[in-house]
Amino acid sequence: MTNETPKAPPLYPKSHLLAASGIAALLSLALLVFPSSEVEAKKTTLSLELESPAETLKDESRSAPLLQSEQSGDSPFAQIDSDAGETAQTKPEAAPVAKQEDKTPGHREVVVARGDTLSTLFNKVGLPANVVHDVLASNKQAKQFSQLKHGQILQFELDKDGQLASLHSKVSNLETIRLTRTSKGFSFDREVTKPVVRTAYAHGVIKSSLSASAQRAGLSHSMTMDMARILGYDIDFAQDIRPGDEFDVVYEQKMMDGKVIGTGNILSARFTNRGKTYTAVRYTNKQGNTNYYTADGNSLRKAFIRTPVDFARISSRFSAGRKHPILNKIRAHKGVDYAAPRGTPIKAAGDGRIELAGRRGGYGNTVIIAHGNSYKTLYGHMQGFAKGIKTGSNVKQGQIIGYIGTTGLSTGPHLHYEFQVNGVHVDPLSQKVPMADPIAKSERARFNQQSQPLIARMDQEKATLLAANKR
Repeated sequence: MTNETPKAPPLYPKSHLLAASGIAALLSLALLVFPSSEVEAKKTTLSLELESPAETLKDESRSAPLLQSEQSGDSPFAQIDSDAGETAQTKPEAAPVAKQEDKTPGHREVVVARGDTLSTLFNKVGLPANVVHDVLASNKQAKQFSQLKHGQILQFELDKDGQLASLHSKVSNLETIRLTRTSKGFSFDREVTKPVVRTAYAHGVIKSSLSASAQRAGLSHSMTMDMARILGYDIDFAQDIRPGDEFDVVYEQKMMDGKVIGTGNILSARFTNRGKTYTAVRYTNKQGNTNYYTADGNSLRKAFIRTPVDFARISSRFSAGRKHPILNKIRAHKGVDYAAPRGTPIKAAGDGRIELAGRRGGYGNTVIIAHGNSYKTLYGHMQGFAKGIKTGSNVKQGQIIGYIGTTGLSTGPHLHYEFQVNGVHVDPLSQKVPMADPIAKSERARFNQQSQPLIARMDQEKATLLAANKR
């Protein structure tokens, strides 16, 4: 008999302990390879992908201010576009429905390649050439299917006999066209989707040119031209722009499936030129007429625009004693010369009636417009006249009347522009032009109700941007 205490049996079998040790080692290795920060980052990415961009855009009150600045590359728009792009990239992998459609009996899908015609595409899905003729002859609008674009997708549905049952294609982000076989041939349908319209804001500071600064701020070329047109009564965008000038714009932005697909109207704009600020607000009155006004309700539309050629260079100014470059003698220069490439459009400075559209001595091809009883404008050295421009016809302010050329006594392509008041030549760059009518008293309260939030938006967005840049 012995007094030794018997050994307690092990709490866990050896095999269990070895397994636990293995699991612990694996966990340690995982922590080394995948730090907690990266695991969390993956969760954040997943959360962003699960969010609906469209729903986010609808609730602007909960989103960050929509800023676009040439001074900062951190644009919320870039984030929105990026998120939408990530979602779009993941859809093809997680879209078995699309793959099933490709396998559906009778469904065919072709992508337009360079050189493709409607006949070659029909041939790819096994349809003879006479079907193309039947389709195009079935309806005048069906000819739109022959206006193919590279990368466009055509989707065919064939019946059990292999005959064309329907054909449809998405021609733009907003428009789909479809042909469907009926007992009388094919019927044509167009489906147009209305985009979601929201307001966006852009800010820029001129460094070299307006176009470059506007592009950096996120404005398209057409929107830049719109801004110049709206404020062009007070600012000569060809000559007055200086480095350090700045602008703010609130405009309509068209959205589809969380992506920007286009822009609409400029709702408000503010431009500081040489220390002086000009503001424009878009307003539609009760009669449905739309114009731009200053913040206090005065019309921005004046009787005459400042320059008849967009972004042209002044090559010669109004002068009483200039030496003529061809005649080589001192001769009064009773107008302003705008140098620009041949074919650049020339606009009517104001509403009026054309007194002359034809040749006139050293002026070459010339248009003279009478604006009421007191004012006349002359446009010389034109390459040619715009369609419909002839003596006796009426023109509207901003209407294209011709194109820059070198006809007459001209050393190079430019426009010679003259301005007369009661028969006396005056300098069009210094002439004070008549103002249009301000907001009517009956519209004043309604105008203030619509314009004040737009101006406040520009103030708030700019203040937010400046504060962000100071950090």
